[in-house]
Amino acid sequence: MAALIVILVLVLLVVVPGIRIINQYERGVVLRLGKYSRTLSPGFRIIIPYLDKMLKVDVRTTPMDIPKQEVITRDNVTVNVDAVVYARVIDAQKAVLETTNYQYATSTFAQTALRDVTGNFDLDEILSKRDEISAQIREIVDAQTDKWGIDIESVKLQNIELPSDMKRAMAKQAEAERERRAAIITAEGEKSAAAAVAEAATMLAQTPGGLNIRTLQTLEKISTDPSQKTVILLPSDLADGAAKLMRH
Repeated sequence: MAALIVILVLVLLVVVPGIRIINQYERGVVLRLGKYSRTLSPGFRIIIPYLDKMLKVDVRTTPMDIPKQEVITRDNVTVNVDAVVYARVIDAQKAVLETTNYQYATSTFAQTALRDVTGNFDLDEILSKRDEISAQIREIVDAQTDKWGIDIESVKLQNIELPSDMKRAMAKQAEAERERRAAIITAEGEKSAAAAVAEAATMLAQTPGGLNIRTLQTLEKISTDPSQKTVILLPSDLADGAAKLMRH
């Protein structure tokens, strides 16, 4: 009976404290007496209590927000730019041993890279070449975080905030461009209408009596109101043709 009690006490003191459950998306970095021992994969695991210490590391892709950074562009315009970095731990041992906080270290370095890269572009390029800028930032940050066991999957620029006076200038420029396009469209419409009228006039002039018939049709339309008197000066050939029609 005494032996059984001793065994139960040993189990409670040694085995139970050493039981660990590692989730599928985690890795367990084990330190024995403060020195790296091994990295445990997901599942039911047992470590030596009081000698071993296990640190869990999440290996899922983690988005890291890069706070708004004030950047002076190559053409001396001050803008505020923020971004998001998608990072994933590929070496749990390095993530634990090479930096005190790999997420904070990655985010801080990404801030510096964001300012450095965007500062080498003009404002127009920052607005139109987001993908190129993001790729450059990713390349720089990924090269640095490799030694921390971190893979930078992508970097995305989010908001580019312009100064108020720059926003007003761009709005005026956009409005002027819209007005210019509207004027071009109106001119093209008038040009097409004039071409159609000229074509119709040419056809009427080439058709015997066509112009006279068209004039009579116009007179008929404007004389529908019996209370309205309209005086029309007819060309001599049209007047002669109308007189012949009346005699017949």
